[in-house]
Amino acid sequence: MGLLSTLKSQFICHLIICYVFLASGILINLLQVCTLPVWLVSKQLFRRINIRLGYCIVSQVVAVLEWWSCTKCTLYTDPASHLLYGKEKAIVILNHKFEIDFLCGWTFCERFGVLGSSKVLAKQELAYVPVIGWMWYFLEIVFCKRKWEEDRTLVAQSLQKLRDYPENYWFLLFCEGTRFTPEKHQASMQVAESKGLPKLKHHLLPRTKGFWVTVQNLRGTVSAVYDSTLNFRNNEKPTMLGVLNGKKYHADLYVRRIPLELIPEDEKECAAWLHKLYQEKDSFQEHYEKTGCFPGCDMSPPRQSWTLINWIFWSCVVLYPLVLMLTHVISSGSVLTIIVAVVVCSAASVAVRGMIGQTEIGKGSKYGNREVPPNNSKGSS
Repeated sequence: MGLLSTLKSQFICHLIICYVFLASGILINLLQVCTLPVWLVSKQLFRRINIRLGYCIVSQVVAVLEWWSCTKCTLYTDPASHLLYGKEKAIVILNHKFEIDFLCGWTFCERFGVLGSSKVLAKQELAYVPVIGWMWYFLEIVFCKRKWEEDRTLVAQSLQKLRDYPENYWFLLFCEGTRFTPEKHQASMQVAESKGLPKLKHHLLPRTKGFWVTVQNLRGTVSAVYDSTLNFRNNEKPTMLGVLNGKKYHADLYVRRIPLELIPEDEKECAAWLHKLYQEKDSFQEHYEKTGCFPGCDMSPPRQSWTLINWIFWSCVVLYPLVLMLTHVISSGSVLTIIVAVVVCSAASVAVRGMIGQTEIGKGSKYGNREVPPNNSKGSS
């Protein structure tokens, strides 16, 4: 194990993993472009094809977490709800405290068979990012500009298009809007005080308007909200770099299913409901800190081999021509060719470091876009 751990920590391994992801991702993006004519013949067939192509990209990241890092993910929930996971469309509320919380969310999507079809509310800039952003475009991910006046209509229109989506999906929402940090928490609690809302210890104040728009436009399509609270054992602070280094973490996720009909339709009442939900989430985190576990039964489905098989397949597809090219470069003896190859590899390493850096908590957005005046109504956010 010592030798394997040392191997996993080598940058060349990280470079290979990221190369496979980027090269295969671009190739899959091109395949997605080729599916555009299918939309004219059958929109639902276009969607089903792109669900599978999207899975080929995202499951590679899940494979790194589950098979390279061997991170263990434990699910706590009640048995009755567990029977419905993956068999219905749902809105999933996630806390946003860790650098790899999105990755743990994808892991559970994979284990319940909805990874390729799952959605997220993402900022508009991500639509232009190769691989993930382009893949999301073909999967009809909902993008927002974080300007409520524009997003109210834009997001609603995008959500309405999902009402006839052919397969079950989970719509993942980070209602806090940005990752938790002490500085953001302090700013968030100042907002809570100005609005007369109860303060939270482990979460930022949720942004209620996006949640309300999502619920209203998916009523009749989505069956429930899955309130999900994530934590890591031993007070670990996992990072993407740690995952690439093969470090094993242990994630605990508590999920409770709330039927959608229990959520108020009125915007102010829905906002109050969400604030109450986050007070409960705070109590779950408090319980975890004191006891080291969440309430509920351990209902963890096993990791799936398909993520590993998919990663091995695409590794073979994109590494074989790379090996041939490097062999040719070395055997050619051309100084210019070797210099170009070194420059390309150096640029790739910088890109990899940049990708890893984007997952860091410090890279997240600031809390709030403008100062909130005091004495606002409790229902707004």
